[in-house]
Amino acid sequence: MTATVADARPAVAHPVSVARGYRFELVKLTSQWRIRLIVVACWIAPALFVAAVSQQTSLPVDTLFGRWMHATGWAGPLVILGFSGNWALPLLTSLVAGDVFASEDRLGTWRHLLVAVRSPQRIFVAKALASLTVIMLLMAGLAVSSAVGGLIAVGNQPLVGLDGHLLPAGNAAGNVLLAWVCAIAPTLALAAIGLLGSVALGRSPMGLLLPALVALAMQLAQMLPLPVAVRLALPGYAFTAWKGLFTSPGQLAPLLIGVVVSLVWAVTATVLAYLLFLRRDFTNLTSDGSGRRAITVGLVPLAGLLAVTIAILAAVTASATAGIQQTKVEAGVSTAFAHLYRVQTKQLNRPDVTEAQLQASTACTKGDGKVDPVGPGNDWRCVVSWHLPGVAATGQAIYQLDITADGRFMADGDGPKEVNGFFLVRTPIGDAPNPLWQFDGNVDLLPTPKG
Repeated sequence: MTATVADARPAVAHPVSVARGYRFELVKLTSQWRIRLIVVACWIAPALFVAAVSQQTSLPVDTLFGRWMHATGWAGPLVILGFSGNWALPLLTSLVAGDVFASEDRLGTWRHLLVAVRSPQRIFVAKALASLTVIMLLMAGLAVSSAVGGLIAVGNQPLVGLDGHLLPAGNAAGNVLLAWVCAIAPTLALAAIGLLGSVALGRSPMGLLLPALVALAMQLAQMLPLPVAVRLALPGYAFTAWKGLFTSPGQLAPLLIGVVVSLVWAVTATVLAYLLFLRRDFTNLTSDGSGRRAITVGLVPLAGLLAVTIAILAAVTASATAGIQQTKVEAGVSTAFAHLYRVQTKQLNRPDVTEAQLQASTACTKGDGKVDPVGPGNDWRCVVSWHLPGVAATGQAIYQLDITADGRFMADGDGPKEVNGFFLVRTPIGDAPNPLWQFDGNVDLLPTPKG
């Protein structure tokens, strides 16, 4: 009898593909009730908020573009973007990226996941991509919902820029979209910091809170009169630098620097999280990776990155000051006043004039002339002068300025009453908001090229 013996070949366990691991991690994230609730909130709440506030008589004038929410639907998404950069997006990245690895520590499921996937590298990639997908979904909800709410409540109207020039509705839509796209970079930086905290700190609540705490620290730092190089080196600067898109010409250099810095931080923090994850001892159930080495390896490189970035930007920008100077403030106020004067002229059905005909000029002092006219503060006082064709007298208007450390200023009219003394102006079709009563502007913090 002849027996046929089959070759006994041991079964080879292949790692699960990244695509399958990604789908699995995405299902795990979206099956959580808190994630589903956040997704619904991000896609509905901004529209309701913008629509409700746009119909109120009292607008959030302290918020950038808040004073124009009654005039155009494109102001609402920018108000939401300002709020999201300071509060919403840091919290969302904390809840998603800051918990994507730590949840396995709390549940004690690392060994089961490793047996199923058989590749720590693919586990990390799948979790990082899944968390990024959810964060982008939440961010898209904030942008789309706020835009839809503004357009339905107010309409597709032109938007007044930060230097008073009028952006047509199409240009306003493009700039609003670009502003949200630029905000993706600092969001990625916070998400990467969340991944790093989730890997390095394990079950510790600090891993979950790390992106929010970093964002809060950066927000406090932006309120200080820091040198320009230090301000630009922070990974969250692009959350405020998008306002440079709404001046003419655009103040794009700070925005581009902010986006690049944020992306460098995102890549660095992700790589550190990946390296720490691969060094993790999953055989020890009592170890969650939150040892001293993990904290040191995660913290020291980021501190070094910040120091190197500051040194490079200080050499490139050649600016050791806060960047707010008298000449820049005067030029910003003059430009905004000239643009908005034409808007008021159109409201009152007066003969149109050009900015060149007005020849607007501004003289500013700080602290009643007792201190050097540099740096932020609410003690700036500016006198704007202009000329009208065929009129010998020179018009003058007084403004009190509050300039923040990031270069934004709010000019509050202080007379004469027929120009900027009242919130409303009497037009042939009824009372209308006075564009010269209060207006916002932005000072470019980078040095102005000579010549």
